[in-house]
Amino acid sequence: MALVARAGSITRSPRGAARWWAKVAPYVFISPFYLLFLAFGLLPILFSLGVSLFNWQGVAQAQFTGLSNYGVLLTDPDFLTALGNTVIVWLGSTVPMVFLALAFAAVLNAQRLRLRGFFRTVYFLPVVTSLVVTGLIFSVLFDPSIGLVNDALHAVGIAPINFLSDPNWMKPTLIMALLWRWTGNDMVIMLAGLQSIPGDIYEAATVDGATGRQAFWRITVPLMRPIILFDFIISTIGAFNLFEEPYVLFGGSAGNIGGTQNAGLVTGTLIYQNSFVFFNFGYGAAIAWVVAFIIFVLSMLQLKLGNKPVD
Repeated sequence: MALVARAGSITRSPRGAARWWAKVAPYVFISPFYLLFLAFGLLPILFSLGVSLFNWQGVAQAQFTGLSNYGVLLTDPDFLTALGNTVIVWLGSTVPMVFLALAFAAVLNAQRLRLRGFFRTVYFLPVVTSLVVTGLIFSVLFDPSIGLVNDALHAVGIAPINFLSDPNWMKPTLIMALLWRWTGNDMVIMLAGLQSIPGDIYEAATVDGATGRQAFWRITVPLMRPIILFDFIISTIGAFNLFEEPYVLFGGSAGNIGGTQNAGLVTGTLIYQNSFVFFNFGYGAAIAWVVAFIIFVLSMLQLKLGNKPVD
């Protein structure tokens, strides 16, 4: 009887192992993502939160300072300047960028437009253009002596403007650079949303006598509302994490990353300056966490406002 029982257990074990593997296999196959996220995502995030509570230069012994980095941050004129500049750039670039992207996407989605693929490629081309090339383009365009923009202004009797070092023109120049570079990216998002709208809706509206403008405002915009809201949120996140464009345009030296009178200093370049130029990692981490909190609050406000029912 013992041999029979043992033989029965032997014959059942492969079936039990198969059931066990069927339960475990999905977690094994998705584990690389979670291991990478743990190593390069969650742990660095938690580490930066801990670092923000210390005075640490990366080599010397870290000194625990509690919330003193956050207290200094609230009265730091550089942080307040960077935050103000970031808000101006955010409002000046995000709002027109979203509406330009929607307008371009509506035009490029028209069935009667010829060479639609060509124009879509042209509008998206700045997104994949090298940042170095972008900096050179805007340096040539806005150079005070040989820039094409100043040549055009001189032709109509306007004195040359130093767009890259005049504090009054640095933020508008940065906004124009962002619009040129990222509107195509938002346009692709809008275009994907437009192509998900059934064409039967527009045909029914045409039969009912709706004009193209009425169809756009009463059909396209309401149905695109979730896409527009998503675009606003990711544009907000991008604006408060902005680094490459202001660094290339204004960050000529390590001690003057923000340009003249810090008019081009934004939160991203301020974090870089404190962390990797001054090696004040604790203060840089504190700035990063405050900026992350601001992004979270703004995103929640946009979600709340965007999900309000329209009368």
